[in-house]
Amino acid sequence: MKRLVISTLLVLQVLVGWAQTESKVTGLVVDSKTKQPLQGVVVSVENSALTTFTNELGQFTIDKAPVGSQIVSVLSAGFNRQLLNVKIEEGQTLDLGTIVLTEDQTEEQQLALITIVENDLGDDNSGSENTAGLLQATRDVYQQAAAFNWGQARFRIRGLDNEYGTTMINGVVMNKILDGRPQWGNWGGLNDATRNQEFTFGTAPSDYTFGGILGTQEINTRASIYRPGSRVSFAGTNTNYSYRIMGTHASGMNKDGWAYVVSAGRRWATQGYFEGTDYDANSLFASVEKKIGENHSLNFTAIYAQNKRGRNSANTQEVTDLAGVKYNSWWGYQEGERRNSRVREVEEPVFMLSHYWKINDKNKLTTNVMHQFGKIGNSRIDAAEQATGIDANGNSIGFLWEPTYYRNLPSYYTSLWNLDDYTDFQGDDPANVALADQARQTFLNNRQINWDAIYRANRSSVDGRSNYILYEDRTDDKLWVANSILSSQLSDNIALNAGVSYRTLRSENFQNVLDLLGGTYFADYDFFFTGDAAQPDLNNPNRNVGVGDRYGYNYILRANTLDAFTQFRFNYRKVDFYLAQSFTATNYQREGLYRNGIYPNNSFGDSENVDFENFAFKGGFTWKLTGRNFINFNGAHLTKAPTMRNTFFNARLNNNVVDNIQSENVSSMDLSYILRTPTFKLKLTGFITRVRNATTNTFFFADAVLDEGGDGAESAFVAQTMTEVGRRNMGLEFGSEYQITSTLKATVAASYGEYIFDGNPNLFLNSDSTAADNAEILNPVSSRGKALIDNYRQAGMPQQAYSFGLEYRDPKFWWIGANVNYLADTYIDIAPLLRTNDFVTNFNDPFNLPFPEATPELTRELLKQEKFDPYTLVNLTGGKSWRIKGNTFGFFASINNVFDTEYKTGGFEQARNANLRELNQDVSSGTPAFGNRYFYGFGRTYFINLYINF
Repeated sequence: MKRLVISTLLVLQVLVGWAQTESKVTGLVVDSKTKQPLQGVVVSVENSALTTFTNELGQFTIDKAPVGSQIVSVLSAGFNRQLLNVKIEEGQTLDLGTIVLTEDQTEEQQLALITIVENDLGDDNSGSENTAGLLQATRDVYQQAAAFNWGQARFRIRGLDNEYGTTMINGVVMNKILDGRPQWGNWGGLNDATRNQEFTFGTAPSDYTFGGILGTQEINTRASIYRPGSRVSFAGTNTNYSYRIMGTHASGMNKDGWAYVVSAGRRWATQGYFEGTDYDANSLFASVEKKIGENHSLNFTAIYAQNKRGRNSANTQEVTDLAGVKYNSWWGYQEGERRNSRVREVEEPVFMLSHYWKINDKNKLTTNVMHQFGKIGNSRIDAAEQATGIDANGNSIGFLWEPTYYRNLPSYYTSLWNLDDYTDFQGDDPANVALADQARQTFLNNRQINWDAIYRANRSSVDGRSNYILYEDRTDDKLWVANSILSSQLSDNIALNAGVSYRTLRSENFQNVLDLLGGTYFADYDFFFTGDAAQPDLNNPNRNVGVGDRYGYNYILRANTLDAFTQFRFNYRKVDFYLAQSFTATNYQREGLYRNGIYPNNSFGDSENVDFENFAFKGGFTWKLTGRNFINFNGAHLTKAPTMRNTFFNARLNNNVVDNIQSENVSSMDLSYILRTPTFKLKLTGFITRVRNATTNTFFFADAVLDEGGDGAESAFVAQTMTEVGRRNMGLEFGSEYQITSTLKATVAASYGEYIFDGNPNLFLNSDSTAADNAEILNPVSSRGKALIDNYRQAGMPQQAYSFGLEYRDPKFWWIGANVNYLADTYIDIAPLLRTNDFVTNFNDPFNLPFPEATPELTRELLKQEKFDPYTLVNLTGGKSWRIKGNTFGFFASINNVFDTEYKTGGFEQARNANLRELNQDVSSGTPAFGNRYFYGFGRTYFINLYINF
């Protein structure tokens, strides 16, 4: 042991000796337009720990610069990075003279990132979105392609959703405790105010946190770091919103030690790209800093971003063929005005106080206290009964609130079978064909929600009771966070980052009445059940509710998390490496405020406390082959607590915790070759990530769901939980950039992945119908055994993506670019329930034998995962700026999907037909009533932004 210690010290001493040098690099940095010196520019020697900043005169000095051929990076927000190929002589001072930085016109593209990175596919922040928002800070060629060119196709880096990334503001984690994902809408519309960002890709080291395996995004709102000045911009587009206006002013630090930044934005549309998708968002930002002496500074940040937007439906191919790609069934006209029934509203202000303490030249401590509160609501129509509506002329118009309900569509008639005789197909009967034609015409005439008819129906009720209301699934959170982050330069070659953070959350979840739609009250009673099972709250039965009242479900989720990390970085002449570790303690608990009639024994009061303790380790190195060639490796292994959303079987109605729930096990590795020269950059990466013991929760309506006794139930609303879910994501990433001339640049990016389910998870169902029939059962959750999904593809994103781009930059400050993108291997989201042994079992058979028609060939054909067609997207961008009397005027414009290509971004199998016979009947009809549902990407879209900096 003694010899090992002595040997280690000798090796460290030798490495330290290699890094020691008295060489220096100096220079002056100025703005290309104004020729004025630039303060606060970051100057560094690539792939080393040597970094400095320019002073108020624009000057910099790098001491102890490494000798030999090196690349010096000169970087400042809003300007193009300069990479200078230099040769440093030992003991000499290298003067780089005047370095001119030109305005980065592509930053306008960065600020114009309009892809909605909030969820568009579900009522929660379910991670079905792309990861474009996480990549706004990066300048890496591959990651830029992923954000701007592939983001419109919902591409996800390494097949991971943003639960596996970490988003921070001033060192405070902003990922939601509920689902682990950031709610980017909390600072949406404040692009100017949130432009100061750092991005760490994958498990590479971050100064602020241990981070996730996808990467770490740090947004810095410290007032003194903003470039002084004002900016106003106006944008028009035809995507999720139509118009955007933003204004920002930064004072810079004055002589009294004060600095402030204010910003405001508004985005709106009466209708976005898809039918009926209105948009209304307002955003405010303020940051004030007071410098106290030489070593202390206080900064207060306030963010308010309200976002309200109408959502669009997922449709079957039948509906799309009838009504078009832009069709949205969730809206209709009310007195001549469009009204969407599915509106998502986010309003969660953030207040943060930060203390910056420069202990000495080598040690800094940042401490934050943050409070966030507010609401997230997702509205929809609730119906006391499923009655068909009558128009003003007395004609039947199908379900008033769900135009695409399967009984309203032609396929309901053309897919009919005699349920008593499997071989007797009736869909081609002339009477059914005639009914299908009538349904087709009725749908086309009444393809939207008939709000006026709903109001008439409610007003015509005998006692004023509303049969239809508009309500929202509401979440009101109160979150407190306190953390401290230490940065310490232990020696010339060793740096330490460490931090500790505590978060506590109280989350109220309930149904909230928004509009009685012409009636005077609504009965808080579940008409699908009878007796006590129909009462949402046995402690207060037979309630009548009005606007603003809670009903249906009402509960509180509490969470407490404590995490700490340490990270050591070692920087030497030929190799840099790092080691990091973290510990996290997590506690969840549910408190039911209603005693639900379906779950009378386990819905009211506190659930058990659920605790997790997790550890994480990561490390990596950069081997500097030469000043231009590098090998980089990163590896991590961690355990991760399941999210609060996935910890409870059905938190809306009961206290049941998922049986034997475990922490996820995540392992990740990547290896890269990197080449950097002033004119050519290249990075090739291979990666593999494995996730084990994950838990997922989904909710849906299904036919032929079994109860506890094994008898077939007619239908049920079920909560589906899978445990021991495994995933394996592996692939290659490539990005290169070549400066062909001083004005022309070419880029190539590629991603090839294989993202599959690894193993067969356990599947459980919590059926409300089963529980209602067995009220004495404390935990009415039934096991369905294994879901046989091994080697099925993960859904929702292209697993292959390729991009080629050209960009021309004129010395007179205008530029234009074009890129071609090919995307392939996107798959449907499978229904795991259909892949259990129950799927082929005939529970009407006395011996529960398989259906006689359930041959291996038929089963494979029915359960084959749908693969979407590949597609090519062409995008154009351009911009121009002018400098007039000290002010900068400019515009940025883009056209995405120039050729208006139609493509599917995702979709899901319907699990309503939960056994082979019913699914085969539906599919073999040729016009399935419960076909897959799809989401489509934008067609040709434009964005133009006009701005002035003064």
